[in-house]
Amino acid sequence: MHSCACPAQGRRCWWFSQVFLAGIYMNRTRTSGRTVGGLRTLSLQAPAVTLLLLWMIVPLGMTIWFSFQRYNLLMPEMTGFAGLENYEYLLTDPALWSAMGTTLLLVGWVLVITVVGGTLLAVLFQQDFAVRGIARVLAISPFFVMPTVSALVWKNMMMHPSNGVLAWLAQSLGLPALDWFSSLPLTSIIIIVSWQWLPFALLILLTAMQSLDEDQVEAARMDGAGPLAIFFFITLPHLKRAISVVIMIEMIFLLTIFAEIFVTTSGGPGLATTNLAYLIYIQALLDFDVGMASAGGVIAIILANIVAIFLVRMVAKNLED
Repeated sequence: MHSCACPAQGRRCWWFSQVFLAGIYMNRTRTSGRTVGGLRTLSLQAPAVTLLLLWMIVPLGMTIWFSFQRYNLLMPEMTGFAGLENYEYLLTDPALWSAMGTTLLLVGWVLVITVVGGTLLAVLFQQDFAVRGIARVLAISPFFVMPTVSALVWKNMMMHPSNGVLAWLAQSLGLPALDWFSSLPLTSIIIIVSWQWLPFALLILLTAMQSLDEDQVEAARMDGAGPLAIFFFITLPHLKRAISVVIMIEMIFLLTIFAEIFVTTSGGPGLATTNLAYLIYIQALLDFDVGMASAGGVIAIILANIVAIFLVRMVAKNLED
């Protein structure tokens, strides 16, 4: 090994060599620590990830498995592989298509009411008035009421044909009281669900309104733009992304509406308020046909995924714009 010419230069060479070796050692230590840390992190995450996978995959796998089986709890002797019989029966059953139509009507009308109402309320609550804070809290509060409780409140206190608030208002105006759940069953469910989800749309859209540029609105007013022009050309384009998020989240949850139907109409009269989720409940827990209910669940999963794909693409497109 080459030696330095003088003691000072030798000490300098020795110092640089020690720094060089220390750097190599620290680099190896970091690399090793990173590997060990990565393995340690993976080992810590593995139980939670495994539990989540089992929680999702096992029920899905069992649902798909039972959908190809003859499995009726009332007829335990009839078992075995059914192939596509459960799917063929469901797809040729008018009840399935009626339930799908009811589901689409319910989801569509609730989305229209909540998005339009939420947008208008967000614009209203963005304005300054005396009790704005209290009004915001009261408007958002229904979202925190449990679906079963809200359905019972509307059934027994609001829409009751004899003792309900709406019946009292109708009689006060000299009109006959309306039995909502017999005469307008699906409309009643739409009103209840919209009352629950309108605060959610309001909360998201009101949050989006906070980022609206007031200078842009003031400049539009100075140029002579009226309230409608400001709403359609400034406010509404600004809320486009938030509206897309509201539609995506609400549609995913609205496809599985069950408690409101179970508490108020039980899917009736006939199949007037039977959506896809309630039809699966009828097959599983009233007819005890696990195979048929599982086939309905698989159809519901396929429908939900198709809807989710389009919604995610729509939201992604709005985010890119």
